[in-house]
Amino acid sequence: MKKKFSLLFLACLFVFALAGCGAKEGSTSVSGKKITVGTDASFPPFESMSPTGDPEGFDIDLIKAIAETQNIEVQVKHTGWDAMMAGLEDGSVDVGIAGITITDDRKKSFDFTTPYFTAKQVILMKKDAPAVNKVADLKGKKIGVQSGTTGQFLVEEHLGKGYSGLKGFEEVAGAIEDMKNGRIDAVVADNAVVKKFMEQLKLDNVNIIEDTSAKQEQYGIAVKKGNKELLDKLNKGLTAVKENGKYDEIYNKYLGR
Repeated sequence: MKKKFSLLFLACLFVFALAGCGAKEGSTSVSGKKITVGTDASFPPFESMSPTGDPEGFDIDLIKAIAETQNIEVQVKHTGWDAMMAGLEDGSVDVGIAGITITDDRKKSFDFTTPYFTAKQVILMKKDAPAVNKVADLKGKKIGVQSGTTGQFLVEEHLGKGYSGLKGFEEVAGAIEDMKNGRIDAVVADNAVVKKFMEQLKLDNVNIIEDTSAKQEQYGIAVKKGNKELLDKLNKGLTAVKENGKYDEIYNKYLGR
């Protein structure tokens, strides 16, 4: 009887220990954990590479400020656009932030925070080029876009998928360089990014054309579909930085008023 009791007692202890471990694991929250943030650091002023080789910019400061309010440690990595999106799906990246426009198609694969920035696509062309007013006027011209972005989607919407004059680039900078050298006629990209490149590259012989028919876009922070705990934390943090003035501080630092 004593032996049986001892074995039973030990078995119970083992079960309780397992249950305790399971409870501890299940109750572990995002807070206090280190999460991987993927970005495409070729999209100033939202993200670019610093002289030290680390990502910097509006989005980087924002995600760090959000994480701080939620007691989350973040490691930001320049993964590139495609690797960031793939990483969100396979779990190697916890958060994606890179001026990602929230679209119905993307919401099928990812969950997004509430919007944190409003953007619009614009056309960049040389001043001596024939005047245009909207993307549809670019028919017959060579147009550069960053591949996989809403710039590409807008051109395809107006000129058709498979439009022969459309050229995709890994980075917006490559498209602008080709336009400068006469290899393409125009670049379609986000307004804040185009303005930043104009400033960085000291472009004074170009015009920015705002297509009034183009819809405004909303940037959001992306997480893997179904990761509600992390999404809720990010949304709480985003609300907090807007209320405590940190968002305005970051906005003024990179975009001014």
